[in-house]
Amino acid sequence: MIRAGLIAGYLAALLAVDTQVDLRGQLVLGALTWLALVGAAWTLPRERRFQVTVVICAATIAELTGSILWGVYTYRLHNLPTFVPPAHGLVFIAGVSLSQALRAHTRPLVLAAAAIAATWGVLGLTLLPHTDAAGALGVPLLLVFLWRSRARAAYAGVFLVVAALELYGTAIGTWHWADHLPGVGIPDGNPPSGVASGYVWFDVMALLLAPRLAALAAWTWPYRRRLLPGTSQV
Repeated sequence: MIRAGLIAGYLAALLAVDTQVDLRGQLVLGALTWLALVGAAWTLPRERRFQVTVVICAATIAELTGSILWGVYTYRLHNLPTFVPPAHGLVFIAGVSLSQALRAHTRPLVLAAAAIAATWGVLGLTLLPHTDAAGALGVPLLLVFLWRSRARAAYAGVFLVVAALELYGTAIGTWHWADHLPGVGIPDGNPPSGVASGYVWFDVMALLLAPRLAALAAWTWPYRRRLLPGTSQV
C-alpha cells in the first residue's frame, strides 16, 4: 500500500508540474520518471519486472497510435512527453501493489472497480454533459476481465489508479480527449469511461508474455556468459 501511495503521489505531482514547463522541462521530468521507475521496480520479483517492461512497450505503441497518429487525445504540447512511457510502468506497479495490499479483500476490490466502471459508463450515456458513447464501448470489456480473469484483482487495482489519474490529468489540462473519435464520429468523453479497458490489454499482454520472456532470458543466459570476457561455463 505504501508503494502504491508513493507512486500515486509522484504521478500527481508530475502531472501538475508538467502543466508549468516547456519541452525542455518535460525532458527533465522524463529523466526523473525513468529514475523513479527504476527505483520502484528495483525490489520487484524478476518476472514482475518483465511484466513492467511489456506494459511500457505496449503502452508506448498505443500512445503513438492513439495520440500522435489518430488524435483521439492530445497532450498539452501536442507531443508524446518523455515521462509517459515510464509513467505507464509506474501505473502498473501501483495498481498491482494496491491489489496485493488488499489481497484479503479481493472480492470487495473487484466489485468496487466493476461498480465504478459500470456507473461511469451509464452516466456517460445519460447524465454527463457530453455523451460518452466511445467510452461506454470499452466498459463491457473491462467488466468481462474483472469477472472471468484469474488476475481480476490486478486489473481492478490498475483500473482504480488509471481512473483517478485520468480524471485528474484531464482536469488540470495535462491532456485532453477529442469530443468525437476522429474519422469515426462516435462521441467521446473527457476522459472516456472505458479508457481503463486499454490498460487491461496492456496487463493481459504483460501477464502472458512476461513468463515467456523470463524463460527466454534464463535460457540464453549461459550463452551470454560464454561471450562475456573473463567468464567460464561451469
